Amino acid sequence: MTRLPVPDSGDLRGRYPEVFDRPVSSRLALPAMLLGAFGIFAFGLVELEFSPARMLAGLNQLGWITMMMIPPDPGSSLPAYLVALGETLSIALLGTTLAAVLALPISLLAAKNIVPSNIFRFPVRRFLDSIRGVDTLIWALVWINVVGLGPFAGVLAIAVSDFGAFGKLFSEAIEGADRKQVEGIRASGGNALHEIRFGLMPQVLPVIAGQVLYFIESNTRSATIIGIVGAGGIGLQLAEQIRVLEWQKVSFLILMILVAVAAIDWISGKLRFAIIGKRAVA
Repeated sequence: MTRLPVPDSGDLRGRYPEVFDRPVSSRLALPAMLLGAFGIFAFGLVELEFSPARMLAGLNQLGWITMMMIPPDPGSSLPAYLVALGETLSIALLGTTLAAVLALPISLLAAKNIVPSNIFRFPVRRFLDSIRGVDTLIWALVWINVVGLGPFAGVLAIAVSDFGAFGKLFSEAIEGADRKQVEGIRASGGNALHEIRFGLMPQVLPVIAGQVLYFIESNTRSATIIGIVGAGGIGLQLAEQIRVLEWQKVSFLILMILVAVAAIDWISGKLRFAIIGKRAVA
């Protein structure tokens, strides 16, 4: 068996000086980041008054509350809880659908292959970033003060929050589309609208549909959270039962939320696989 020649270290240093003779700033970058992360961690422990004794006391309290939750019992409030769950699912579905419908045309303006000029594309992207940078819970508090308490404020909060996220995701899907179909439409005499309608949309709509289905599942949980601050749905019922220490009803509401999220996850998973299967066949 022949042995491989031993590389000349001097020759390698001459050919790749940036590997062997890295600047001091490059060598100290990783240790500096690790040291900074440790400093932030230690600062957080001090400022947040972390204490093992408080942790143990909290775990004891959590165990007591868990025992009080058993067995789950809705009492006579089951019909009201079912209506509240329906409100939560409606908030998630309507808010996500509204956001997707509004974000699709805006995402075309944010895609590089649709609007090549950065002068027009940059403000659209920054607008989507500013919308996406505000959490759904904050939007819920804003809309509650604008339109009042209730599910309508929840729908608007989810729609506005997801509008920014969908705009970014849809534009990235459009930018990643295959240009061959677009060029084929152009070669056959189609205009710019034909290129978008028949060249881009058939490629990106399955991806967009999968993203919308995932967000519907995710927004079911978000709708529960914003319901706690007054946007209606089962979150409002959950906050009320926690306030009056009805722990058996609290556990029943939590089980209802878990079952609903699991069912939506199963249904959306089936739909996503069906969409992917049709796309593969096509």
